[in-house]
Amino acid sequence: MNKNTTIALLMSSLLVTACHKKPKDEVPPPVPAVASAPDAAAAPAAAAPAAAAADPEKAEKQSKLDYAVMEDGYINDAKAQWATGAKASSTFGDEDGKTPSDGNLASNIAGPADGKDWTNNKQDMGFDSVVLTYAKPVSATEVRLVLPSGSGVEAINKVELQDTTGKWNTVWTGVSDVKKDDRGNRTWFVRKFDKTPYKAQAVKVTIANNLQHDYKRIDAVQLVGE
Repeated sequence: MNKNTTIALLMSSLLVTACHKKPKDEVPPPVPAVASAPDAAAAPAAAAPAAAAADPEKAEKQSKLDYAVMEDGYINDAKAQWATGAKASSTFGDEDGKTPSDGNLASNIAGPADGKDWTNNKQDMGFDSVVLTYAKPVSATEVRLVLPSGSGVEAINKVELQDTTGKWNTVWTGVSDVKKDDRGNRTWFVRKFDKTPYKAQAVKVTIANNLQHDYKRIDAVQLVGE
């Protein structure tokens, strides 16, 4: 190989190397940004459709239907029993030795809700109480009072149960949180509690007359248990 051939080969090699060598200051082209999916958390919430205007007449009927279902459940509860006897601390019309009318007697509480009720003798003074007896002593879980037009519902302040030995046991006492139920003609005052370890044979309901200034009336009282 002559001298000229050797020089030609060397120059050719240098040119090939130069073509493949990256210049020092060459900056790689920017990688094009890939559009990412929008962040669901950051995306504005879709506007909720405007609520349809309420239908007052339909709402009222639904309210009455709810009341009817509730009341029917209470009345037909297989674990509930109505009182067989009742007595009260006072009766409207019995002051000064007078004889109260049959329409106000405590005996009206006995039996199912029927529109006949007991009425007390004081609107805003002292306490009154009614004692209800039942045919079957049960381990109780609930007491339900039926109050015409909600009369006296805010004045009830104590519920007691009598066991078969005659001892009275308080299952609830305090200020009533039940208000008049305008959905129907009766208000149900319901008190639930842990199942009693004893058999309850009677219920005593105490009323603080000053808590609601009117005459107190009770139509019927259920004892619930097994």
